[in-house]
Amino acid sequence: MEQEDYFLREIEKIGIILRSLINSLTGNNENLAITISNNFETTNEKLINETGFDLTKFLALEEPASGDYISGFKGINTENLELLAKIIFLLGINDKSDKKKILLNKALNLYESCNLADKTYSPDRENKINEIKIFLK
Repeated sequence: MEQEDYFLREIEKIGIILRSLINSLTGNNENLAITISNNFETTNEKLINETGFDLTKFLALEEPASGDYISGFKGINTENLELLAKIIFLLGINDKSDKKKILLNKALNLYESCNLADKTYSPDRENKINEIKIFLK
């Protein structure tokens, strides 16, 4: 019972952190000092400090290894995985460098992983997948 409560708290903690990062990236909070040029660094730093998740390392991994990296984190469920995909998507659409395609491909892979893990159809998720595919063309 205690272990189950611990996992639920970890899931909630990760979700709160990911939603906070989305708010920072979309300007839905008062922290407007974050610019596009340092969004990635700031987001990566927050993820590392709060969860131990290294976005730079994750992006460098090939597909099978990136799935293993994600599954190694306590507190990652389908909802949090989708929030992480949204963060990476937001970073990708705002990126002007050669990293843009990598970010969008990782976001696409995460959304597709959510589809595999979640047996419930999500029109929002499908719309995001289609939107990413359009950006990648």
